[in-house]
Amino acid sequence: MNETITAYISGLTPEDQTIGQLLATAIDAELTEAESKIWHGHPVWFIEKNPIVGFSRQKAGIRLMFWSGADFEDEKLSVRGGKFKDASIFFHNTAQIDTAEIRQWLGKSRTIQWNYRDLVKKKGLLERLI
Repeated sequence: MNETITAYISGLTPEDQTIGQLLATAIDAELTEAESKIWHGHPVWFIEKNPIVGFSRQKAGIRLMFWSGADFEDEKLSVRGGKFKDASIFFHNTAQIDTAEIRQWLGKSRTIQWNYRDLVKKKGLLERLI
């Protein structure tokens, strides 16, 4: 696991550390080709420099966000971004986390991608990659 992500997780509360460790381990195991780092203050995984998935501590819990998740057609990813194609789910404890479901979403994240990498270059125009 990326050392900066390990440091991020260690800065969380004990319960949130358990959630963060479970999420990071699942993401690393599934997206073996992805690069991970702290981006905008929280852990994010990239495929070919395009952000795919990340998580962060927010008031509502640990938020797992998929940048192209709105097109996964999954009602559990119910927190939707207003302007882009992101979708999220919040977790409050590890009992809420279904790792098989997360693996499904991660699989979809490989086949459903919007081009966030070139968003600035394209002057805000979001285009589908895959």
